[in-house]
Amino acid sequence: MISQIKDLADKTFSEVIKHRRHLHQHPELSFQEVKTGKYIATTLKKYGIKHETGWADNGVVAYIKGEKASRKVIALRADIDALPIEEANEVSYKSKNKGIMHACGHDVHTSSLLGVAKILNKLKKNFGGTIKLIFQPAEERHPGGASILIKEGVLKNPKPVSIIGQHVHPPLEAGKVGLKPGIYMASADEIHVSIKGRGGHGALPQDCIDPVVITSHIITALQQIVSRFSNPAMPSVLTFGRINSTGGSTNVIPNEVRLMGTFRTMDEKWRKEAHKKMKKMAEQMARAMGGACDFNILVGYPVLFNDPNLTQRVKENAISFLGKRNVVDLPIRMTAEDFSYYSQAMPGCFYRLGTGNKKKGITSPVHTNTFDVDESSLNLSIGLMTWLALQELEV
Repeated sequence: MISQIKDLADKTFSEVIKHRRHLHQHPELSFQEVKTGKYIATTLKKYGIKHETGWADNGVVAYIKGEKASRKVIALRADIDALPIEEANEVSYKSKNKGIMHACGHDVHTSSLLGVAKILNKLKKNFGGTIKLIFQPAEERHPGGASILIKEGVLKNPKPVSIIGQHVHPPLEAGKVGLKPGIYMASADEIHVSIKGRGGHGALPQDCIDPVVITSHIITALQQIVSRFSNPAMPSVLTFGRINSTGGSTNVIPNEVRLMGTFRTMDEKWRKEAHKKMKKMAEQMARAMGGACDFNILVGYPVLFNDPNLTQRVKENAISFLGKRNVVDLPIRMTAEDFSYYSQAMPGCFYRLGTGNKKKGITSPVHTNTFDVDESSLNLSIGLMTWLALQELEV
């Protein structure tokens, strides 16, 4: 079966590259993936694969039912949205949509799953059960397309027993994959803070309540919550990436300062405690200094947990497909992924696909304007995910 899958992957590879380059040239932002969804649906129709459109507006869910007797269902997931980044690469498939780029590899994920769909459809006589393919919109934007699809019932009718997803990983050379059982990626919450004072002349601070000074104390104090209250064995990160004042200048104390940031952790219990501590400290500190503080937390993606048993099976099956030296263990990551919603609802495994190539100069991280992939990784991607899906149906 491995030889057969690899042969089909070789035959499908050039078509998958065309899919990837088309998607890369026509990226769409979260909740705006209209043409992307239509392209996926058109391709599935051409392959003769049953599918449904309209999931979270632009998502597509396909079904491939094996011809052998089995009622087991598993799911495979790919995200389809892009990022608000202007591409700097000078390649034939450079983004044609100004200010928008597939800088996180979702074009690779989507084209790979289309390739997997084609191969699985050719192998229907060889397996039993159903494989549900989820082409999910809006991974990059709160509240995450996965949470919406789950509310719409994507994990029901039929209900999968497990779900598998992959993500490009530039630090890992093409030809390799990486896994981490258990807690793998952090939760991600957005923090929006408004600190209000009383503005005035910069030379007369005694007549004002300076929200800039209050803000500086709040930022320092909040960092101490992370460093002094969290469990060092379960990392947490608090980062403020934007500070704006309303009407301030070199000699003008503003009335208001606004903060935007992110809080991430590997511990769901501590996450809830930290929310309360941060809000209480910021509001009390502002009040003690004569000002006021509105502290708002948009609760985002939960911790991504890779089911240990499923992940071990995926690792063993990846070794049988790729060889032991091409399957590596990964450390935890403080980045976040809305695949975590699926993994909180059922056994899930989210693994990394190596896409880097130092000799070709393909080393840029995700979310940068020079990000690209070694496209040879797509051949491995479609073959491996097909193999993993078929093996999981046999469990």
